[in-house]
Amino acid sequence: MIGFGHYLPAKVLTNDDLSKMVETNDEWIRTRTGIVSRHIVTDETTSVIAGNAVANAIKDAGLQPTDIDLLILASITPDNTTPSTATKIAANLGFRAGVPAFDISAACSGFVYALTLADNMIRLGQIKTAVVAGAECLSKIVDWTDRNTCVLFGDGAGAVVLRAKEGEGTKADTGVLSTCIYSDGSQYDSLKTNGGPSSTQSTGFVTMNGKEVFKHAVVCLSEAAETAMKKAGIEKEEVSWLIPHQANIRIVDSVGERLEIPSDKVVVTLDHHGNTSAASIPLALSENHLAGRLKKGDVVVLTAMGAGFTWGGAVIRL
Repeated sequence: MIGFGHYLPAKVLTNDDLSKMVETNDEWIRTRTGIVSRHIVTDETTSVIAGNAVANAIKDAGLQPTDIDLLILASITPDNTTPSTATKIAANLGFRAGVPAFDISAACSGFVYALTLADNMIRLGQIKTAVVAGAECLSKIVDWTDRNTCVLFGDGAGAVVLRAKEGEGTKADTGVLSTCIYSDGSQYDSLKTNGGPSSTQSTGFVTMNGKEVFKHAVVCLSEAAETAMKKAGIEKEEVSWLIPHQANIRIVDSVGERLEIPSDKVVVTLDHHGNTSAASIPLALSENHLAGRLKKGDVVVLTAMGAGFTWGGAVIRL
């Protein structure tokens, strides 16, 4: 993982701002979610914010767009239903003609899913250098009159650059040490949009059964992290950082406690990002990289769960 980048829209929406839009207040949102503010797009689209994050990651890696062999964008808010937003980004940034670029939709688990795909393609020798991004304009599919959901979500984008490197096949290697991904479609209706091209011919708005999501989230996030750590041969004492999907502070804290990872090793960005779905993990990676908190050799555990339900985990040595 040789480059990190992110991008956040300029507009910041605070809890106090939201209290003027729906019946809520800062204390209610903060105590229940841990969120204080979030960024919201104005005239930008997903391709714009994702493109900025991808460009920043490529620059951070010391590369040019023409060095990239693959682009995967995880998003549930594409510019258009088709074609993929990734192809638009690749063209806008000047990727080589013929380079594969595509979107995947796995909601909040999207980045871990995309990371798994890119890692496997590198392991197979199909590509050498990949960009994996997560980007969302969730404000476009949020019902701003529903206080149960509109307080949760924000917009943003993050990206990482992966490059093939020979290793020994041990946990001392750098790079992606393990990944695991899962789904359970029986929970389809617990977190979804109430629309879609083939059902309502519209995008719809996010709807959520909060109690059901919370009940599954803590277990799925913890078990995915444990499985990824076991596959990588990593013990909890070796973990430098845990970066869970940034959904709710109660969920984040509970996962850290279940994994017995000290709170000072659990990365929290949702206070100023909100829930950015597929963007939350790469946003946290890039922000902490730029702040100098991520060091060479650090072991980072990623874990995410989202609509579907989908969930997954990964272990990376920087």
